[in-house]
Amino acid sequence: MKVAILGYGKMGHMVEKVLRGRGHEVVAVIDNDADWQRLDGEFRQAEVAIDFSEPSAAVPNMLRAFEAKVPVVVGTTGWLDRLEEVRKACASHCGRLVYGSNFSIGVNIFFKVNQLLAKMMNAQPRYQASVEETHHIHKKDAPSGTAIHIAEDILREVDALQEWRLTPCDHTRVTLPVTAVREGEVPGTHVVTWDSPEDTLEIRHTAHSREGFARGAVHAAEWLVSQPSGIYPFERTLTL
Repeated sequence: MKVAILGYGKMGHMVEKVLRGRGHEVVAVIDNDADWQRLDGEFRQAEVAIDFSEPSAAVPNMLRAFEAKVPVVVGTTGWLDRLEEVRKACASHCGRLVYGSNFSIGVNIFFKVNQLLAKMMNAQPRYQASVEETHHIHKKDAPSGTAIHIAEDILREVDALQEWRLTPCDHTRVTLPVTAVREGEVPGTHVVTWDSPEDTLEIRHTAHSREGFARGAVHAAEWLVSQPSGIYPFERTLTL
């Protein structure tokens, strides 16, 4: 499989390592506008692109991929406010896109556990939920896309909760507080806590390295090359 890498930070390097380990060919590594001008021809030869750039670059990268008829897997977060624009561009070019808030297999299992637990807690009004995420100091968006996904899943299941808010905030019975911590080189930790006067219940996912995210993105790329045009959430690529 011929692959273009969009964004060549730590995640881009890890994606390259996983791709080469699985026998794929990296035909272009693009990290800035100069790279786009220099490697446009090589990019158009790619069978799929994998994007771990930054929020400001993700949508322009997707639009270029759609125009070039290159399917794209986007692991970058913080751009979903432009999802409708991306949908229209993808449809107009018959493009192919996989996106997700987190490409870790373990995190996607965590999502399912969180949904089930929230559904059960809907009948337990003495418990108050909170979400906390911790990432490295280089992460641009806060809270993380994963934390937002977790929070919105809880809101869908718990009738008493009306919104999530980034802390510090007023902790009311209808508000789900979400805390974002930036420290060191933490790959990513997400914790959901349900607290009552009697006890505390907690579920946690801790990433030990970036490799799990890279492997998930490469899996999605391998899956996407054989799919028809359309936009697919990452979980569609998994059997859970």
